[in-house]
Amino acid sequence: MERTAVNPVTWSAALGFNQGELVSGQTRTLYIAGQTATNDAGEPQHEGDMAAQLSLCVDNLEAVLREAGMSLADLVRLTVCTTDVDLLLQHYGVLAGRLAAAGAAPASTMLGVTRLAVPGLLVELEGTAVA
Repeated sequence: MERTAVNPVTWSAALGFNQGELVSGQTRTLYIAGQTATNDAGEPQHEGDMAAQLSLCVDNLEAVLREAGMSLADLVRLTVCTTDVDLLLQHYGVLAGRLAAAGAAPASTMLGVTRLAVPGLLVELEGTAVA
């Protein structure tokens, strides 16, 4: 598989994401449902703690990737939904650091939403990985 960053502007690279990811020669694509701060029983964790919820979201995202024989490095698309954009931005380093450590800079979108499916959840990560 070959990945090429597509950045007609350069500001996004400094924030850890590419404007686009051109993928060719891929053999497998994984579409990942929204991952939230829930435990193995689906129970919400870390109520009111954005940093802890974001970290658990990434853990859960990595678990899905790992089950498919992939890692964060294979992410080509990431959507971040949050009920509080300002609070998320204060803790965005939790996500950006994990992506950077994996060498990943997926094309990304952040959305502010009025609520997520389960009350008390503050953030949800949905992605696409290609390997």
